[in-house]
Amino acid sequence: MSAPVHPRRLRLGVNIDHVATIRNARGGEHPDPVRAAEVVAAVGGDGITAHLREDRRHIRDDDLQRIQQATSLPLNLEMAATDEMVEIALRHRPHAACIVPERREERTTEGALDAAGQHNRLAPIVARLTDAGIRVSLFIAPEVRQLEAAMRLGAPVVEFHTGEYAHAAGAAQAEELRRVADLAALAVKNGIEPHAGHGLTYENVQPIAAIPQLAELNIGHYLIGEAIFVGLEASVRRMRDLMDSAR
Repeated sequence: MSAPVHPRRLRLGVNIDHVATIRNARGGEHPDPVRAAEVVAAVGGDGITAHLREDRRHIRDDDLQRIQQATSLPLNLEMAATDEMVEIALRHRPHAACIVPERREERTTEGALDAAGQHNRLAPIVARLTDAGIRVSLFIAPEVRQLEAAMRLGAPVVEFHTGEYAHAAGAAQAEELRRVADLAALAVKNGIEPHAGHGLTYENVQPIAAIPQLAELNIGHYLIGEAIFVGLEASVRRMRDLMDSAR
């Protein structure tokens, strides 16, 4: 009988966008998202995620360099598939770039990227980022069609949108969980590293975290919201503990 396979440690990337949202509500420099990045690094977070939006509603251009200078944690830059954002990514050279859909009128990223329908637009962007040594991720729905598109595009990473799972209940949530698990297994089988994120909370994270093929969860809004009541250090530590106990 072969020895049991022990799941690897699940990485936690913390999205600090909404620290910047609070700062920008009044202008000035407080609260500084760089300080949030430093706290995440101090309490055992594995990466920093920041979304530089076209309208700069939270993270600003100068934040990227300051985050990179303040901590050695890898920076995952969430970005739209635009020429402007590609140039910014090439200038800052983050560890990773996660391509997400973006519409100016949405309050947050509401859906997943249609990698299958936008192949011709995405192909040169993925190629340019990859050639620059930036690890490309595509934020997609847990669907075979989208994963196959990521494979054709040569993306080494996909991040599965867990919003449908997070907002479902009962049998519907169980079905969404199964979809994520099945697609994570299929991704690994085809040499792609699967991540997941969107809408994850203390209450719903463990079934997702228990999926052994997932390598990383990216969580932001919920952690920043909890930090208002308990502090960012405690917020991140509790999420880390829940993820670890699920494995």
